Amino acid sequence: MKIVSAHYVKSIAKVEQIPSKGLPEIAFAGRSNVGKSSLINCMLNRKKLALTSSSPGKTRYINFFEINETFYFVDLPGYGYAKVSQAERNSWKRLIESYLTNSVNLRCVIQIIDSRIGPTDLDLTMIEWLTYIERPLLIVATKIDKLPQNKAGKLLKQYSQKINLPIIPFSAIKKTGRKELWQMIQKVSSN
Repeated sequence: MKIVSAHYVKSIAKVEQIPSKGLPEIAFAGRSNVGKSSLINCMLNRKKLALTSSSPGKTRYINFFEINETFYFVDLPGYGYAKVSQAERNSWKRLIESYLTNSVNLRCVIQIIDSRIGPTDLDLTMIEWLTYIERPLLIVATKIDKLPQNKAGKLLKQYSQKINLPIIPFSAIKKTGRKELWQMIQKVSSN
């Protein structure tokens, strides 16, 4: 996909604050520090549109990015480890659940797992819940470039069997999987 424009629109702390344009939304979910921001930046050929950090828990709100004036990328707060209070984690959980349950323009959730770790219990819970609420789902395994090539295919096959869904291998550094992911995003965002 050719990216003509990509810009930050707003951060929301309540579902009522979702941008009012009614554009299709593609949400990105995953553990803290799994590489969501790097993936978004790679997909958009930008370096710092979605802010990255070496410390987990920097995304605290739901961030909307408008792409080509036709749809949104939606960056959700990471779940799991982050140096924040339990109360703040619970607040993020309620925000994420409310958005994923109530957004009328959500076309797909891209669930991100770390290829070096595989799907964690939290990832499996999220996948199961998204399936239960009948949200279209794509699974992406980031940081594939950090695995030895002879192990990557075998591990991804094991992960895919564990979650019973296909997995797109992805590297923000080498842009592996970028084309395949765009093809899938274009299919779901046009529905």
